Amino acid sequence: MSDVRELLGKAADEAGRPVISTEAVFAKAARVRWRRRAAVTATAVCAVAAGAFVVPQLTSGPASPRTSSVGSLAQESGESPRDVRLLKLLPHLTGTVEEVSFADIIKHVSPPPPEPARTGPLDGQYEIRQDGGVGYLTIDVMDAKAVRKKLGGGAPVANLCKPTNGEPARDNCVREELSGGRVLTIWSDDMDYGDGTPQWGPELAARLTLADGSQLGVRDSTGFEADIVRGPLLKTPPLTRAQLRELMLRPELLPKR
Repeated sequence: MSDVRELLGKAADEAGRPVISTEAVFAKAARVRWRRRAAVTATAVCAVAAGAFVVPQLTSGPASPRTSSVGSLAQESGESPRDVRLLKLLPHLTGTVEEVSFADIIKHVSPPPPEPARTGPLDGQYEIRQDGGVGYLTIDVMDAKAVRKKLGGGAPVANLCKPTNGEPARDNCVREELSGGRVLTIWSDDMDYGDGTPQWGPELAARLTLADGSQLGVRDSTGFEADIVRGPLLKTPPLTRAQLRELMLRPELLPKR
């Protein structure tokens, strides 16, 4: 099993946890992709030449209803489910929003694991159905202590558009210094990891660093391909870059101060 596949499996196993369960894993996978891109390309070429390159058949599984564990705490407290609250923040979205568990839809763990503690009120994984396809939004907030631990003492407001340590540059990366000491960065990722399951489609990624060192991360994904999927990839991410920027600046995604 490849390193990338193990990373993606870990992301699914830890679905629903703070940003480190998705953003950190995919950042690490991007570094693996960069180091292995040449090897993967050569392997694919040889496989095609030998007639051994096989595209797995994709089958659409039925859309399962929200499981009892997802959103249960919000309902028990009298609040609207998270997906309902998120939809209110996406007035331009043409499709539907449903909170899901990656452990369920990717790893097929049934029943899904208990709902973990969340830092942000809308932290979670959300399935977006529109234009005949299925994409995903992930929302994760990390408090300042978790960010410091993740970065190992690195600067939380480092310029993500100018990577260090020989890492590849992020595509279409835009960094904004906002009022109140906030820094917002949005970039594109083709998610070309070579072999492995699932195969994620292109996405937009965004990170908002706050003055206190905490961070909000969002992935705006066209979906994934696997042996069993809940629908085809979207042609473009569920949210446009402008819509993603607008969502990143909504205070409803952050813990109440």
